Amino acid sequence: MDAITKYTSVGRRKEAVARVQLLIGKGNIVVNNLVFDKYFIRETDRIIIKQPLALTNNLTKFDIIANIRGGGLTGQAGALRLGISRALVLADAELKDALRKQKYLTRDPRMKERKKYGQKGARKRFQWTKR
Repeated sequence: MDAITKYTSVGRRKEAVARVQLLIGKGNIVVNNLVFDKYFIRETDRIIIKQPLALTNNLTKFDIIANIRGGGLTGQAGALRLGISRALVLADAELKDALRKQKYLTRDPRMKERKKYGQKGARKRFQWTKR
């Protein structure tokens, strides 16, 4: 670890953008000035967020402060996971291979497909009637 004790990074997923600050601490996670468990209600979202920390055995070594905007809760969880992974690499470059192998450093490029004119949605058409 360097003399710097604050590592910042950005994670994105769908429309969500997470700005993450990684501080040396006791393992507290604060999201938009709320406790992590109060902000992310679903257990699956909490598991997704803790994956890079659990993989690198850093669950109790760092405090995380995150500001998240846009998207839904699952997209925000994915954005936060990417932001945490990037910040961990800044803290310790040796973790990069392990995080890369689990694809935690890969930005998920899937986005919502736009609605087309003359249709109900992106793929759904209006019902066709013969007579």
